[in-house]
Order: sequence, then C-alpha cells, then structure tokens
Amino acid sequence: MTILTLDKKQLEEKIGKITKETEDKITMFGTPVEEVTDKEISIEIFPNRPDLLSLQGFSRSFLQYLGKKTSGFQVNKPEKNYEVTIEKSVKQVRPFTACAIVKNLKFDDEKIKEIIDIQEKLHLTIGRKRKKIAIGIYPLEKIKLPIRFTALEPEKIKFQPLESSQEMSGRQILGRHPAGREYGHLLKDMEKYTIFIDANDKILSMPPIINSHETGKISQETKEIFIECSGFNLEYLKKTLNILVSMFADMGGKVYAMDIQDSKSWQSPQLEPEELSFKIEYINKTLGLELSEKEIIKYLGRMGIESEKRKNELVALIPAYRVDILHWIDLVEEVAIAYGYQNFLPEIPKISTIAEEDIMAVKKKTIAKILVGLGLLETSSFHLTTKKEIKKTNHEAKNFIEVEDSKTEYNTLRQNLITNLMKILSENSNAQYPQKIFELGRVFSLNNKEETCIEEKEKLAVAISGETNFTEMKQILEYLMKALALEKELKIEEAEHPSFIPGRTGKIILKGREIGILGEISPNVLKNWHIKMPTVALEMEIEEI
Repeated sequence: MTILTLDKKQLEEKIGKITKETEDKITMFGTPVEEVTDKEISIEIFPNRPDLLSLQGFSRSFLQYLGKKTSGFQVNKPEKNYEVTIEKSVKQVRPFTACAIVKNLKFDDEKIKEIIDIQEKLHLTIGRKRKKIAIGIYPLEKIKLPIRFTALEPEKIKFQPLESSQEMSGRQILGRHPAGREYGHLLKDMEKYTIFIDANDKILSMPPIINSHETGKISQETKEIFIECSGFNLEYLKKTLNILVSMFADMGGKVYAMDIQDSKSWQSPQLEPEELSFKIEYINKTLGLELSEKEIIKYLGRMGIESEKRKNELVALIPAYRVDILHWIDLVEEVAIAYGYQNFLPEIPKISTIAEEDIMAVKKKTIAKILVGLGLLETSSFHLTTKKEIKKTNHEAKNFIEVEDSKTEYNTLRQNLITNLMKILSENSNAQYPQKIFELGRVFSLNNKEETCIEEKEKLAVAISGETNFTEMKQILEYLMKALALEKELKIEEAEHPSFIPGRTGKIILKGREIGILGEISPNVLKNWHIKMPTVALEMEIEEI
C-alpha cells in the first residue's frame, strides 16, 4: 500500500469540488481517503494499481469512474535517429529496455517534484526497489541521438553522478554515492555494469543506480524528455513506460515512439489496448447479480475499460497502462467496484453445516509448531517458478509443467520446495547467519501413467545455511518424528541426488516407504544461487504422516 498525497486545489481543478460525498466516492473507487486538509488530500493506493500513483493517473481514472469521458493517447512515429540499440553485453546484467520521447512539456518546481515522486513510487512498488525495474528521465536537449544500451567493466565507466561534484568510476559510485550505497547490492558479483550512452559517447545513466548530473537532470527549461525503463521482464517494462507516457500526455505532452534495436526490432511505446474475452453469465454468477449486457459494458466503461461485441463473444479492451487485469475474473472486480459494494444485499445462506478444520491443515499446523519451536522460520513462496530456477537446484530436472499464456517469466509449476528455499536464502545473503527456514506446501508433477494428468503432493522442506552439516539436519528430522511419535518407523539410508553432495545424502524412509531426501547441498548448486555458506536441506512428503 502506498500513500499518494495530492495538492487539493490541483485535484479539484480536474475532478471538481472535493466534498464529503466526493470523499465517499473516492473511497468506494477502491482508494480509501487517508486524510484531507485545506491544502492536501492523502489517498491509499493499493499495489495492483500503480497507474494511479500520479495526479494525472488518478484524476483520469476517477473521472471515468464518475462516468465522464477522457481523451485517448496517440503515439507519433519515430523521427530521425529516434533509436535505442540494445547490445549483447547487457544480456547477463539487465537485458531489456523500453523507451519513449515526449515533447511540448512545461515544467515548474511542483511538476518536477511530482515526477520524482511517481518515479520513486514506481521503483518501490512494481519495480521492487529497483530490482525488477529502473526508470530514467532525461532532458532531450542535452542528448544526441541515437542511444546505446550497453555494459562495461566498472572501472571503464566514468561520469559525474547526479547531485555529485566530481566524476567517479562505476565502482566508486557504489562505494561513495548515497544511491550507490543504497542500491549497490543489485549489481553485486556483476563483472559489468549497464549504461545508457548517447551518440557523443556521453553517459546518461548507470541503471539501476543513478543518472548523470550533466545529461540526466531535468529542469524548468526542459521541454522535451527521453524516458527509459530497464530491467528483466519486458512486459513489465512496457507497462511501466505506458504509465509514465500516459501521465506526460495528460500534462499536454506529445508522445513519440522509438525504434528499439534488439534481437528483434520493435517500436516503443505501444499504447494499443490489450484484448480479453469474457462472458456475461460468468460475471453475474460470480457476483450473484442479474446484470444485462448493456449494464456490464457500462460498468466496465466506468473503470476505463471499453468493450466490443465480436461474433459470439464480448471483448474487453484493457488500457495499455493497466497492469492488474490478467484474467476475466479481474473484470468481475471492476464491475463490482463500478456497481458499488454498498449496493450488494447480504443474504443468509439457506443451508446449515457443521464445519471442521481440514485434516491436512491440522497436520501442517502441528509440524510448523514443532519446527518453530526448534528455532526455524516458516516461509511461504509461490507455486510458479521458472525452468531456469529449477535447473539451478537440479540440473537433471525434466517433465516441466508450463502455464499457457503466462503474463510473467514465472510460467512453470514448481517440482520441489528446495528450489524456493534456495532462492529465499540467495535473496537474504546479507542477513545474519545461521539462517534456518522451512516451508510446507504443494508441489506438482506429471503422472507417470498419464502425461496429461498433473499430480499434486503436500511436502515439507527445511534448509539451514551457515556453520552446519548433515548431522544437524538429521537431528531436526529425528526430533520431528519423535514429536509425532513416529521415530520407530524412521530410517535413513545412503542415497545419491544431483542437488546434494555424494556420500552426504540420505533417503528418508517411513514405515518402509521412501518419502523424501536430505543432505548437504552441492557446491555447484550453492554457486548457481550465489550462496557462500554451507547449506543442508531436506524435503519429504507429509500426506502419509
């Protein structure tokens, strides 16, 4: 959740007088009012709506919610040298970028502060503190096009970083500049750092750390800007860029596309709406309403989503700056907001049942309490991962189950829990050691008899990183089984597994059946995850416990 603080007078110029009734409507729109003063209004913006994080974005969407039409956006064709070349050197560091140019802008101190504010809010939210997305905005008059996105050794990168009095190398920026000290961990262990560089060989920025003081600082004299978003997921970069250029277009800016020269050339930005088919009966059934086709189209329109009827289906046109509409069920929420949650009539179900806690939930809770008592921390991770991450833990892994039309790079159902624990340890290498974590969750595999059938199993995984060994993990397993009165049924026999060190690996046998494995993680796996401390792990089925 992010608090968006807006100038009350500027907001009233766009949406009208802010009365108690208006405040209620803002809250029912899904953006609760936090505080209203004579000069400012503070609103809660939830993480699924980063497009509302500016005065322009919020007022545009709220006017649509009130049933008022707003103007669309036009992208002009690239002019001469409106081009960004992505060089191969960036692919191992920060592989993608989406860019645009906006003209006819007028800046003052307030607008500059507003731009810095949304930039930082996008960095914190959709950008995950610049890890996934870094944004740069530059005065076009100080840049000579075309632009290259490349990567160099830290000592070969030399420029004056923003708000600094002297030139520094890439390595010095990480050690001396405040932004370098704060975000330097994002370039940890990288042999090269990415930079944007213009046709005069002037460095514009070193993402995700800092812009150049000479070419990366907008002022009141700036009328034309170059925008870039760099990171790892191209779809997120495009969406983030669309949020920004839509905001600048609402400020009166004129948006120009750029030619992105990568393995495949394409133009950026792309503001055409995405299409998503839906059915009236599904929406009504989910909401418990009996809305007509006309009413549903009207309610979607109030959320900024136009609709078209094609043959036997309805198609929603999702604005290019919306990142939260991934499935038709998301359209249900949009209809519910526009219809008004206050208009739903509560009903008492005409059935009587006696509830009891799910047996598996009781089992998992019991196991979790025992492990927490041993000083372990419980984690919870996503069911979706990537083939690359699974291979990092087990290079022999195969029979991947992939999700069709995934909106992110995470498109593969997890085969084990150890991969997720390795990722958590990798992302917390700066935390205090030893690190002791566990997860209880579901894993997925293809049924050996039918390849189209997906089999699900509930498992437990434990990982310890620090001064540890096989014996410590074996003791945790034995204590767990003793607490569950199963110690007499437990056996550990020597085994081999590509994730573990040979000779320090054991298979877990319970009641004569193999249910899991434990051991010391292989050095190759630790290297893949950039984990520098010895690590032990176990993973076992819990359904038959």
